Amino acid sequence: MPRLLIVEDEPALRRALTINLKARHYEVDAVATGAAALRAAASAPVDLVIVDLGLPDLDGVEVIAGLRGWSTVPIIVLSARDSQAQKVQALDAGADDYVTKPFGMDELVARVRAALRRADVQDLAVGPVVTTPSFTIDLAAKRAVRHGAEVRLTPTEWHLVEALVRRPGTLVSGAHLLAEVWGPGYEKETNYLRVYFAQLRRKLEDSPSHPRHFITEPGVGYRFEP
Repeated sequence: MPRLLIVEDEPALRRALTINLKARHYEVDAVATGAAALRAAASAPVDLVIVDLGLPDLDGVEVIAGLRGWSTVPIIVLSARDSQAQKVQALDAGADDYVTKPFGMDELVARVRAALRRADVQDLAVGPVVTTPSFTIDLAAKRAVRHGAEVRLTPTEWHLVEALVRRPGTLVSGAHLLAEVWGPGYEKETNYLRVYFAQLRRKLEDSPSHPRHFITEPGVGYRFEP
């Protein structure tokens, strides 16, 4: 059974999460503080972490950053903080997904399943070639092929593609992409991303107006789905 670590300081919600996830055949450890979460993750392997941001000792973003210092475990934020800036901060710290309270248990469980599937796919990846039903990306050769025909991508387009394709299924904030591709100081130039992703979709997606692979999460960032 996958082992989940829940980091939630509200006792009633911590119990409810534990009961519901155990009923769905997950092994669950639940702690109330950030320090306890870091100790638990270090003492025994976990397959996924669900973390609240409003913890009594550490901010949840600090817990995410602490885990990311040595682990690639999927992290789902579960928080009442719903501002765009707070979501972006958590994603930039290394969270893979963000669920806002109040939430539906079925939705949370679906997100847990999706995050675990993505982690399995990443663990099984053995080479630099990423294949989708629409196109193939060879990261080593910097070569894109769509339905048998080579597609020319500019250096900036390649940089964006690599930033997402290397993290399949992971939501990457717009600010992070801007800083990674264009450099510090460009984090607010969101129009750059709109223009370049429109170009990428025209070149690679079968239906650019209804993209299947390069997905926009409005106000937050972008996600690559194989």
